[in-house]
Amino acid sequence: MVEAQSWTTRRGSNPRLEPSNDQVLDIPVTPTAEIRQQQYASLISPNITTAAIIASWYFSNIGVLLLNKYLLSFYGYKYPIFLTMLHMLSCATYSLLAIKWLEIVPFQQIHSRKQFFKIFALSVVFCFSVVCGNTSLRYLPVSFNQAIGATTPFFTAIFAFVITCKKESAEVYLALLPVVLGIVLASNSEPLFHLFGFLVCVGSTAGRALKSVLQGILLTSEGEKLHSMNLLLYMAPMAALILLPFTLYIEGNVMAVTVEKASVDGYMVFLLVANATIAYLVNLTNFLVTKHTSALTLQVLGNAKAAVAAVVSVLIFRNPVTVMGMTGFAVTIMGVVLYSEAKKRSKATVH
Repeated sequence: MVEAQSWTTRRGSNPRLEPSNDQVLDIPVTPTAEIRQQQYASLISPNITTAAIIASWYFSNIGVLLLNKYLLSFYGYKYPIFLTMLHMLSCATYSLLAIKWLEIVPFQQIHSRKQFFKIFALSVVFCFSVVCGNTSLRYLPVSFNQAIGATTPFFTAIFAFVITCKKESAEVYLALLPVVLGIVLASNSEPLFHLFGFLVCVGSTAGRALKSVLQGILLTSEGEKLHSMNLLLYMAPMAALILLPFTLYIEGNVMAVTVEKASVDGYMVFLLVANATIAYLVNLTNFLVTKHTSALTLQVLGNAKAAVAAVVSVLIFRNPVTVMGMTGFAVTIMGVVLYSEAKKRSKATVH
């Protein structure tokens, strides 16, 4: 027979834990998102992280150049203004996600109408520079485009003097001579020289220099300074709206043509999406390189990028080059390096 269990027996067979002052339960604290990111980052060597970021910077900067060239010159997509507008829409979308969702930098608001119009003025110059740069790729090889782009310090020094009356040392101005001499040599010996392409490329380079000078003037007060990623967040949609009437007037029914081509050619959709995404990555990796290294490192990488992009483009597109053209490009890059060193010494002397 099975002995019947009383309430007391059953209660004793399944005892409860009685509270005790001696027993302390150690429950670990849930780590915050910032701590988790630091823990994940600690698993990867800082050197590996920095190398990956620099590689991504090269990939995005050179990749967007090559894709623009391929789309505009070889694939037959002859709409540089609309392509630039797609870049701006992409930058606006990705910037919103990166700042609002991923919170890679704190979000900054526009505080006044005056600040808004200053950003709008920068957007106009930004539009001009990017459209001219993309248009030049229809007519010029990437190698020559990069040679012209390397003369940005020359235009920066001119605009800084004309607009702000800022004078540099004699050493800085002398360093600009080989920058100009090199581009003259490269232009005279470029087999695929195109006058219109050359002029719009010079316009793009000058516009890039003008934007950097104006940015230093317009957004100088502490209340108006914006982080580069926040500035892109505001400039990109403004630029897209500025470009919309121009692309409709100059390039005709470009939206309908693009949709029609995309419906029968999925590869074009892939190219446009990839191109617009990489255009944003250029700005993101610029920020990441500066964050993980320094602004000086970014400047050095920029000097080397022009030469790397030129070599890669020649290998891919097989455009003809001459010894004189290569010499001119090398002289220009050497002048840019000398200019950077002279600027550093000039700042050190001032401080």
